[in-house]
Amino acid sequence: MTHVMVKGSNVPLDAPGIRAVLRWSPGSGTPDVDASVLLLDRGGKVRSDADFVFYNAPRHPSGLARHLPKHRVAEGLTDTVEVDLAALDPTVERAVVAASCDGGPFRLVRDLCVLLYDTSAPGGPPLVTFDVRPDTGAETALNCGELYRKDGGWKFRAVGQGYASGLVGLATEFGITVDDAAEEAAGPAEGDTAAAQAPAPAPAPAQSRPPQPPSPSQVQTRPHAAPSPDPSSAYGYPLPAPAVGHVPAQPAYGYPQPVAAAPPVAPPVTAPPPPPAAPPVHQQPQGGYPAYGYPQPVAASAVGGPAFVLPPQGPQFQPQR
Repeated sequence: MTHVMVKGSNVPLDAPGIRAVLRWSPGSGTPDVDASVLLLDRGGKVRSDADFVFYNAPRHPSGLARHLPKHRVAEGLTDTVEVDLAALDPTVERAVVAASCDGGPFRLVRDLCVLLYDTSAPGGPPLVTFDVRPDTGAETALNCGELYRKDGGWKFRAVGQGYASGLVGLATEFGITVDDAAEEAAGPAEGDTAAAQAPAPAPAPAQSRPPQPPSPSQVQTRPHAAPSPDPSSAYGYPLPAPAVGHVPAQPAYGYPQPVAAAPPVAPPVTAPPPPPAAPPVHQQPQGGYPAYGYPQPVAASAVGGPAFVLPPQGPQFQPQR
């Protein structure tokens, strides 16, 4: 037989284990509901944080309390916890069945109720049903009911006590140590409001990047200037410009032929064409500049006639001036 509970009522339970099912009607804007269970000692506190079984810690170390996945049924959505009452350690005096919602208060949750089933009779009807009605509607966590020891057995009490501080406030009430991450999830404290509203420090200005070398596409090739030809000379004297129609003679004994100037490098396509270069000229020593150790031919004398030629003479035979 199913017992329909009202707030504050209690009923004995003749079952080795209990499956507590939270059920509600989903809809647009309805927050998600999560079930949890806390195992308490005689003083009404958890023995350790492991006694809090919920979606982030779905199994007690003893395996005697478990959080099961959500399901969709014909009447709505469900979230479930199970407790093996007969096998619990004697130091556990109570087991609190709690509910919390994410995304809004419980006034937005429709048709919330708790159903208790005997785990040893799968498929059977619920032993207990309790329609949970929050007192103010602003609650985000609820103590829906408690399983507690009584005269060697277990009983269930319909509670329906709400907490506006959410699951963190409910857990802290029963001795759970809440870390900073959970407190931040619950929202900033009153003293932290000013700090939360303080503007964040401005980011440090980015350091200027060092100048980068230009890319290959930005580098323009500059044409090399044509090298100027080396001047030729005879025995250390510069040569004058050749006369028009001058025919170069053979090189003087012991002197190499002057090298013609290298042709100029063609200018870039965009530059105007250079003036035409003069043809290379082979220059030899001119008259008046003696070849080393050899006298120059003397012009024919009017006295001796055209055939008069002086014999070869060295500088030692020349008259002293």
